[in-house]
Formats: sequence, C-alpha cells, structure tokens
Amino acid sequence: MPKEKDLEYHIELIEEFLTDPEHAHHSDSEVARSLKKIAKEDETVFNDFLQKIPNEHLGDIALELPEKYLKDFIEYLPKNDLVEVVEELDSDDATDLLQDIEDIDSDKADEILAALDEEDQEEIKKLRKYDEDSAGAIMQTELFSANYEEVIQDSINRLKEDKKKGELNNVHQVFITGAFEKLIFAISLEDILTFDFKKTYQEVLLENEEHYKPRYARDDDKLEDLATLFKEHDLSVVPVVNHQGELIGRITSDDIYDVMQESATEQIYNLAGVDDEAEEEENFFQAGRKRGSWLFLNLLTAIAASLVIQMFDETIQSFVALAILMPIVSSMGGNAGTQTLTVTVRRLALGEIELENAKETIKKEVMLSLANGLIFAVILGFISYFWFGEQLLGVIIAASMVINLFAAGFFGAVIPLALKRFHVDPAVGSTVLLTTVTDVVGFFSFLGLASWLLVK
Repeated sequence: MPKEKDLEYHIELIEEFLTDPEHAHHSDSEVARSLKKIAKEDETVFNDFLQKIPNEHLGDIALELPEKYLKDFIEYLPKNDLVEVVEELDSDDATDLLQDIEDIDSDKADEILAALDEEDQEEIKKLRKYDEDSAGAIMQTELFSANYEEVIQDSINRLKEDKKKGELNNVHQVFITGAFEKLIFAISLEDILTFDFKKTYQEVLLENEEHYKPRYARDDDKLEDLATLFKEHDLSVVPVVNHQGELIGRITSDDIYDVMQESATEQIYNLAGVDDEAEEEENFFQAGRKRGSWLFLNLLTAIAASLVIQMFDETIQSFVALAILMPIVSSMGGNAGTQTLTVTVRRLALGEIELENAKETIKKEVMLSLANGLIFAVILGFISYFWFGEQLLGVIIAASMVINLFAAGFFGAVIPLALKRFHVDPAVGSTVLLTTVTDVVGFFSFLGLASWLLVK
C-alpha cells in the first residue's frame, strides 16, 4: 500500500471511530496502531486527533501506545485533561498509565497524582507498593460485592446504579463477604438470575455452599502462578485477598492475557539477545546499542571458540578435511542445544517444570539429544568416509557428534534451570552461554580426537 493511501486509511479509521466512540467497531489497540502510523507521517494530525478523542477513551488508547508516542501525548495534552484521562480508567489501568508517565516525566506524574481526588490517590499509591511481579500489582479495586446477609434485590439495585454511573465494567461475578470483609463465596451473574431476589444470599446459599466456594489469589502471589490458575480452571475473573482473607480487588482474564503476552515477547527477545523495550520504541540508536552489547559478548565467546581451534592449527594444516567438516559439528550442536533451551525456557515460563523435578527434565533432554546424536553420527560418519575416503575420519566425526549433542542436551537444560535457581530470567544470556559450550565442546572433541587418532 503506497504511503499516501496508507496514511489516508488510518485517518479514515480514526474519523470513523470518532463518529461514535461508545459503539465503535474498532478496538483501542487498532485506534492506537493507527495513531502511531499517523504520528510517523504527520505529527500535526496526530496531535489534532488526540484533542478530539474523548478523555473517557483516551486513557485506554494511550496505554497501547509505545513510549515514543506517549511522550507526545503527555506533552501535548493540558494537565487537566491528563487528570481526567487517568480518572476515567480502572484503578489498575490508571496505575499503569501513571507509571508510564512517570517513566517519561516524573514531575508531570506527581502533578497528575496530586490533582486526583483523595480516594483515587490512595488506590493508586496502594497498588504501586506491590512488587510488579505480584497479583496485587495488576488487580483493580473496582468490584461488585455483597454481604452474606444482604437481600439479593438490594445488591442488584446497587449494581444497576454503579453501572449507570460507569463505575463498574466487565462484571462477571458477585463476591460474597462475611465479617470483616472476608471473602467467602463467588457467584456468577448467570446463577444469580435463578435466585429468589427477595431472599438473602445466606438463605439461598445454605443449600449449596460448596458449589460457590471461590478460587482466589493472594495479593502477593506470583504472576506466573496466577496465569496457571486462570489456565487450569478456565477462569474469567479471580478475586484477590490479603493475608487476612479480606477481599481487596479482582483480576480479569484480559489482564492476565496482557501479562502472558508481555512475558512471551520479553522471553523471545531475550533469547535473541535484544532488548524488548528498545525494539518496541523503534529507537534506531537505542535498539542498536542494546543489540551491540549482546553481540560484543557473543564476540568474546566466539574468540574463545577460535582459541580452541588455534590449539589444533597444525592438525588442521595436516588434514584439510577437518576444516571442511568441523562447522558441521558445531552447527548441529548449536541447533540441538537451541531446541532444548527453547523447550526448557517455555516450560519454566508455563510453570510445567519445578526446580525440585529438574533432574527428570535434564535426563529427558539428554536422552533425546543422545538419541539424535547417535542417529546423525552414523549418517555423518558414512558421509565423511565416502566424501574423503578416510575411514578413521568418519569414526572421529561420529564420536564428536555424539559428544557435542550430549553437551547440547545437558547444558541446554541445565543453563536455564541454573539461572532460574539464582533468580535470573532463564531467557537472558542463555543463548550466548549455550553457543559457547557447543562451539568449544564441538571443536575440542573433533579436533582433539583427530590429533590423537590421525596425527602420527
């Protein structure tokens, strides 16, 4: 699509959204994507659209913008508008947006926070105290709850009022609390429709309490454990309680989806040795600098592998075939190791591997690598023999293949598990470390065996 037509398409999409934002067919992420395209081509049009988008929608759209464009967003809009944008968001999203603003301009973030009403300030301050990897950090405090002894009709009337005021969105369940606001039940709105509204929740639930026992999260639960809870039980929402069992918030499935997507993106980038934030911001120099730091580390490891080759320079000069064949050994080892590494990192991220059963994982990966090593050792051994007419050369490369694929399987599993034990992201640096191992082991085993068996 030509650039002019491309820009025209995105402008039309925004204009269509503006005709009726409440019932628009375009999602917040679609609108944000079009705004980003427009900002690249015409900043004036971009700023004009920012002014036209209603504040009750602008916050959700801003959360979808990369930092580069969010900077323009907070610089262009007046403080009063920014305050209203934050106020229109749910507590979890308001906290996220304010954090994004603080990363760009801490003074502006402080001004916005100070201008919010006292209740909103307290909620945001409370959520910002949580560790970013905990359930409390992504929960929203807006929820629909009722007391165990309350008449059902009264709670339904209260829900109607809250919906009219726009104070509640995506309501899936009513959370029933007892004394001291402690969570005791969770009932879907679908089930409530079958209840006698004239009765209290206590009267209705006495007959079937076990059915409505809630699955909940603690505010200090890790996000990876929370994601597992949602996945295993196919949940749409989970209530959040504190250490005393008091109901303090809820987490919806869309929040967990965002967390899982961000985590997956980060791990993919880390495995490739690039910085996710730098890549998302499309900053040429920042992305280049981040990539360069990993490439420099990779250069050092490549030099280490080259030093191993230098140890056997006389052997290579004596048998040119070694120079032709040794890249095959390191390449096969690197690919086999990457397979193991990718599977292990993914299973760690999904919580399918615990450090307690790490031995089983290592054993399985080693056995798989050895099986493949034996198969390809035979294949490559015959190829080498027929290629160069040297029977011993086929034996050497076959043995080296088995050794290197064993190392690939073993270290491909051990490296991420070891990083996990030391509370380091298993995806960070694993590839560079593994490549070093497979190159060094591959070259040393192949050239070492050749020096021992071929050089007389």
